[in-house]
Amino acid sequence: MESISNTQLENKLLSSRLKLALIFILLLTLLLLTRIYNLQVVNYEYYQEESFGNQMRTLPITPSRGKIFDRNGQVLASNKLTYQLTLTPEKAGNISTTLLSLKKTGVINEDDIKSYHKNRKRFQKFHNIPIKINLSDTQVAEFLVSNQFPGVDIEPYFNRVYPHGASSVHAIGYVSRMNKKDKALYDKDNYSGTLFVGKVGIEKQYESLLHGQTGLKQIERNVSGRVVDTQIIKPAMPGQDLYLSLDLDMQKKAEELLKGKRGAVVVVDTRSGEVLTLVSTPIYNPNWFVNGISHANYNSLQSSKDIPQLNRTIQGLYPPASTIKPMVALAGLEQGTIDIKTTVFDRGYFQLPGVKRKFHNWDRNGHGSVNVKDAIAQSNDVFFYSLANKMGIDNLHDGLKLFRFGQKTGIDIPGEQGGILPSKSWKKINKNEPWYKGETLNAGIGQGFMTSSPLQLAVTTAAVANKGQLFQPTLLKNTQLPGQSITEFKKSDSRQIPINNIKNWETVIDGMRQVVYSPKGTARRLNNKLTYTLAGKTGTAQVFGLDAEEVYIAENLEEKLRDHALFTGFAPIENPEIAIAVVVENAGSGSSKAAPLARQVLDVYFNKHLNNELTQ
Repeated sequence: MESISNTQLENKLLSSRLKLALIFILLLTLLLLTRIYNLQVVNYEYYQEESFGNQMRTLPITPSRGKIFDRNGQVLASNKLTYQLTLTPEKAGNISTTLLSLKKTGVINEDDIKSYHKNRKRFQKFHNIPIKINLSDTQVAEFLVSNQFPGVDIEPYFNRVYPHGASSVHAIGYVSRMNKKDKALYDKDNYSGTLFVGKVGIEKQYESLLHGQTGLKQIERNVSGRVVDTQIIKPAMPGQDLYLSLDLDMQKKAEELLKGKRGAVVVVDTRSGEVLTLVSTPIYNPNWFVNGISHANYNSLQSSKDIPQLNRTIQGLYPPASTIKPMVALAGLEQGTIDIKTTVFDRGYFQLPGVKRKFHNWDRNGHGSVNVKDAIAQSNDVFFYSLANKMGIDNLHDGLKLFRFGQKTGIDIPGEQGGILPSKSWKKINKNEPWYKGETLNAGIGQGFMTSSPLQLAVTTAAVANKGQLFQPTLLKNTQLPGQSITEFKKSDSRQIPINNIKNWETVIDGMRQVVYSPKGTARRLNNKLTYTLAGKTGTAQVFGLDAEEVYIAENLEEKLRDHALFTGFAPIENPEIAIAVVVENAGSGSSKAAPLARQVLDVYFNKHLNNELTQ
């Protein structure tokens, strides 16, 4: 059968198909041209950078951390050139296989692998990411000889070192590896290549000064990944060197005297507020933390009942006990509650009108008739019970508030606690109880609810010594940029305590002088071959309250329940230079345990100054 063709229909169908094909070709051509335009014009710079990326990379240059010195230029913290093992992800191939192979060679362990994975999130794939830090010379040599791992290299870096070990750790602090919390605190760009940051003490307080500014470098690699050229785009700016007001010799003497004890020693310059000694014991080695503390060392710190990481100088809060009496006396004199002629007869105890309970003097035999100077010299409790009762808690609180008790001193290291200056409102808020008159008597001798840090006691004692100038204590004295001269950081802020009658200051100071020089003074044993004049105040702080007729016998109590020993003082008396506060936990009497210790620390200061005068 012969087929019938429809030429007109076929031509129409062909024409339609040609049009569709042409449209399709035009669309493809337009898409191709658009893509070419996008690549060659719109994103030219991006793809050009990507094309160079295989051979050119920009990396951070970590600045060298500033050093820390004491006031005499002795190094407290420095940097040591050492080496680290790094891995560059884009050059290493299979990272898990590489790390496992490195572990088999013994150069790294499981902890190093975990550390790498933590660090990995902070870096780009082309960065050299640390696997193991602080390599020994032997480890470096062995690895360089047998290195068969692409993308794994040895790189130099500066490791933080504390040459005096545990000495001054609570003031200086330490650095350790950055964690998630640190990353949120510091500038991402400036810390892009930083492994360590200050965690406590001066290292944390002045991190921004010590760190410096991160630089940038451009490296060029060949096809095998080897670096063939390096160009510095922006040089790193090293951190500033810090000079502290601390005297390392005094620090070490105080640490030696407190060895095996829990306690604190603070020495403050009465003329400037500079802190010469800031010692808390027990101490611990900051070098443990720099490269990651071992489990053994960490457990030893955490399990210690003595809490070595507690900075007792600013965080230890103790009843100030009788060291508060000079300030209470000043408040009573200034408010007119007593004068220099006021006497109280001490028969061994004090009683509130209509109350049977006896508030005993530390010497239950009594001291007879005593005036304000006698009361300070002999640390008479009955005189101050009587004075506190006459003043009332409101006036007593207001008088002590002038010395900023219950507040932070504002020292330039983190973690300071402010202590407690009790009042009626304080007790209502914190205890939801009314105030009782007996509590006023306890406050008058620095017991009961009242607490203070050793630093606070040193600062207030300095204010008594200089007759009213209350300094904000400081540790940072000077700074120095590399290649430049040493510059003063800033002077301490101060305020004048509004006690205008100079005779009141002189009365209290003479009472503190008699503590050392009177035949009945509680620290009269210190007056033996003194080469400088010394005024002071002893204190013995109760850890727990005794019943009215109960006698304190230290031998019958476990050590943690025994009294704390305290001493505050200043020297010389006429032109005071330094004030000191000493607290020895659970040591007993301030006159026998704390005062002799203070004398030996002060001796270091005055012997040094005497030797300097002789050599000039």
